[in-house]
Amino acid sequence: MKKLSIVVPVYFNESNIPHTIPELKKLRDLLPGYNLEFIFVDDGSGDNSFQLLLEERKKDDRIKVIKLSKNFGAHCAIQAGIYFATGDCVGVINADLQDPPELFSEMVKKWEKGSKVVIAARKDREDPLLQKLFSNFFYFLMAKFAIKDYPRGGFDFVLFDKTIAAEISRINEKNTNIMSLIFWLGHKRSFIYYVRKKRAYGKSRWTFSKKIKHFSDSLVAFSYAPIRFISFVGLITACVSFLYGAYTIIDSIFGKIPIRGFTTLIAAITFLLGLIMIMLGIIGEYLWRILDETRKRPSYVIDEIHIDKKDDEKEDN
Repeated sequence: MKKLSIVVPVYFNESNIPHTIPELKKLRDLLPGYNLEFIFVDDGSGDNSFQLLLEERKKDDRIKVIKLSKNFGAHCAIQAGIYFATGDCVGVINADLQDPPELFSEMVKKWEKGSKVVIAARKDREDPLLQKLFSNFFYFLMAKFAIKDYPRGGFDFVLFDKTIAAEISRINEKNTNIMSLIFWLGHKRSFIYYVRKKRAYGKSRWTFSKKIKHFSDSLVAFSYAPIRFISFVGLITACVSFLYGAYTIIDSIFGKIPIRGFTTLIAAITFLLGLIMIMLGIIGEYLWRILDETRKRPSYVIDEIHIDKKDDEKEDN
């Protein structure tokens, strides 16, 4: 029998776990020809999530539990889960049940037909208007400036072949977007569209600051547009400055410059200084990520591993 590994990042999900695990277990009836394993990665939760997962593991040895030493972020938790996956194909789903686990049965069928990546893309989402607008704007920028044909609704619910899981573990990038990386790899893919449901249990920890970091990580990791923007604005500013300088020199020669212009001078200086600071900030984002990669620190640190005995060789690595 083939095996499907399902990776679930967990962060403050104690109210979701009692509902999520039974829903995932129902896949046994939908996928009778598959062995299943569920890899839950606790990303430094400060609640009772880890203890609940250990209790569930006692009841079902298909459940693996990985505990990270602190909160490294959802994408790092997914990387850790993928590393420990042993299935012929690997699925990723969040623990909050906003994505329907039963879609895995349809995704597996598409994988069996030759698609190495099956993306469950959001055609709409039952979220507040402001959150929807931010999300749509982010994915518009991704499709426009970073990865061509990227799904306009985005995705973080996906299934892919074990060869892609091996590639992700080998690449092991930091400060990246795992979903964008999977898409960027370019393997044959297919799509399933669905409406992302409103969260029924618990409170989202996907804060605004995390969204901004996710936005900057994704754009910097997969696009040269910010650097190209700096070059373009710098060129335009230099041209305008040169023309204005030539204009003032000519007026000075002919004695047409009155003793005025303090307001204009201050406005020009503050504008240009602000522009320079923005440019330095963009360059700094790239430089910081280069520094982070050269230090060779791990993307995540594992605190505890609760897996089957036959998989202990992973623990040694």
